[in-house]
Amino acid sequence: MGLPDRHLAAGEERVRSFQPHWKCLVGPFIALVLIALGSGVALYVIPSDFEYALYGRVGVVVLAVILMTIWAFVPYLQWKNTAYTLTTHRFTISSGVLGKSTDEVPLNKVNTVSSGQSLLERMLGCGTLTVESAGEQGRLALRDIPRIQDVRAEFFRLVEDAGDDDEDAAEERTDRPVP
Repeated sequence: MGLPDRHLAAGEERVRSFQPHWKCLVGPFIALVLIALGSGVALYVIPSDFEYALYGRVGVVVLAVILMTIWAFVPYLQWKNTAYTLTTHRFTISSGVLGKSTDEVPLNKVNTVSSGQSLLERMLGCGTLTVESAGEQGRLALRDIPRIQDVRAEFFRLVEDAGDDDEDAAEERTDRPVP
């Protein structure tokens, strides 16, 4: 899931890989159940002695399949194909069903990491992770991150470690004698 190991740089380690919280699937699941129930009732209600009963039943099934695809299957595929990977060097966000989009935020460019949770999100253990960086994207707000407090703490620790490594490298450059 997420960033394949072959795409990791030398010395880079995967710290955590995850996808959005399962609560993203509650709405599509409810839609799936309601569409199935509605189409079942519609198929039951259409009288079998009706002259065009076959067309009516086929129409109900076709409509149900279209609605299930749009409101249940596509959101599931989007959830399944969204991945977050936190490594010792970067944070990667990959998403896409047919096409793939990947955004990367180098940890040494991250300014702040914060999180927010509603009451329901606190009960479910998820929330919104906000990452502000000095890069082009500036501010990323990632919703429905599972185990948000653990992710934020680990993210913050890695950002601090990346900052310490940059300071050590800068000190090393200034300590060298100039020929």
